[in-house]
Amino acid sequence: MPAAPASTFAPVDRRTLFGVIGASSVGTMIEWYDFYIFGSLASLVASHFFPQGNSTLALLQTLATFAAGFAARPFGALVFGRVGDVVGRKYAFLVTLVIMGGATFVIGILPGYETIGVLAPLTLLALRLLQGLALGGEYGGAATYVAEHVPNHRRGFYTAFIQTTATLGLFVSLLVILLVRNAMPKDDWEGWGWRIPFLLSAVLVLVSLVIRLRLRESPLFVKMKAEGKTSTSPVAESLGNSTRWQTMLTVLWGAAAGQAVVWYTGQFYALTWLETVGKVDFVATRTIVAVALALATPFFLVFGALSDRIGRKKVMMAGNLLAALLIIPIFRLMWGFTPAGGTYNAVALTACVFSLVLLVTMVYGPIAAFLVECFPARVRYTSVSLPYHVGNGYFGGFLPVIATAVAASAALNPGRFPVAPQFAGLLYPVIVAAITFVIGMLLLRETSGLDIHDEEHAGVDTRRNPAILVTLTVMTGIALLLADQYLLPTFTPAGEPPYVQYVFRALVLVVLAAALVPRMLRGRRTA
Repeated sequence: MPAAPASTFAPVDRRTLFGVIGASSVGTMIEWYDFYIFGSLASLVASHFFPQGNSTLALLQTLATFAAGFAARPFGALVFGRVGDVVGRKYAFLVTLVIMGGATFVIGILPGYETIGVLAPLTLLALRLLQGLALGGEYGGAATYVAEHVPNHRRGFYTAFIQTTATLGLFVSLLVILLVRNAMPKDDWEGWGWRIPFLLSAVLVLVSLVIRLRLRESPLFVKMKAEGKTSTSPVAESLGNSTRWQTMLTVLWGAAAGQAVVWYTGQFYALTWLETVGKVDFVATRTIVAVALALATPFFLVFGALSDRIGRKKVMMAGNLLAALLIIPIFRLMWGFTPAGGTYNAVALTACVFSLVLLVTMVYGPIAAFLVECFPARVRYTSVSLPYHVGNGYFGGFLPVIATAVAASAALNPGRFPVAPQFAGLLYPVIVAAITFVIGMLLLRETSGLDIHDEEHAGVDTRRNPAILVTLTVMTGIALLLADQYLLPTFTPAGEPPYVQYVFRALVLVVLAAALVPRMLRGRRTA
């Protein structure tokens, strides 16, 4: 057996290393802040940008607009992934930062429905799509950029700093909301004060932009560029053959899907559930979640570092299994401490949310290192971004809407569900986490020992197995069909054409074309 090639990694000094991590993390955190400020203020946004009369419909429409940002994320991965693999990692996530910050600022000054009518929700939707595109290009760039600067044996720990940014972005958004809300009367807050958190984004983005402009390009990318080894068509390389499709679908179902639903259940749905189901008031809900996030965030680093020692797969699969087993029992415990279900106890609720976020840190802490290790350097930006954003964009991003719709159905038909209506929405993340555990245990390879600094590193592509490929493809098709038939109709008011379904089907066709057309063209050239 030939000897493995020596690593081409050249260590950087500690100050430079933490400068890279800090600049990448701060920018990514601000993009998450921008993205989640919308969801944290969903009920207020609904009252300003959608026609009133049916508060539930308005909230669903807002959640649908929120989900539109997630739906756009995989397309941002394709667009900016290509830029990152062809032009450079640094350039791509500078552009995404500006787009995200600009869209958030415009939401803060956008006139409401009473002023400009239907243009308000349409413009809001366009801005959310822009945010989704930007975020789709941000995460893969930050994770790849940091991973290509750090040593192999500490990759889980150092990339875990990037993993803290989503939670910290949500934390900062909640903190800003609480500070602004408590600084003014309730009427002012509901009338115009809610816009301030959106407007503050401009300041945060400017600071981050100045910091990121000082960064240098990834040394591995610079070396590959100089040697002419970068990809000229990263999307086609990432999706252009059945082996890569099998790898992508394995990573999606065996890691990203479960991570996504655990993340959004433990942090975002917990917040919505406490306020709408548990009847905890606005300020108390956000205080509970913010404190829990602050206490649990260091554990991203703990589990990232643990994955360096015992492997990524063990940590992530343990998190998915525990989530599948414990999510509903934790919410049942929470119910007894809410005003709606028992005696209100803020400390107990904070402990419950903390336990949920602890599960999040297990599945999310190691996943950046895992994703980077799965794919070759020449298409790493694109390949990392795609399964991550499909998982988080669809499985996670649609969770609030799916859970709300399932809970509403359970309230109307309580006998059809194995749990009480207030817990019915949790069946979705529990099932997905369980599926991820099974597929991950069976199909995922351990990646923590791989050397990603070798430009010849081929990732974890394995020999194509038709049975595995067909099974994963059928599962994906079933998920798309269920979304089309049962989820998307909830976004359309009665009597109106199903425009959301039309757009969704068009997006599916675009993705298929992006995957199949390059393969067909390559086949013709070789014929």
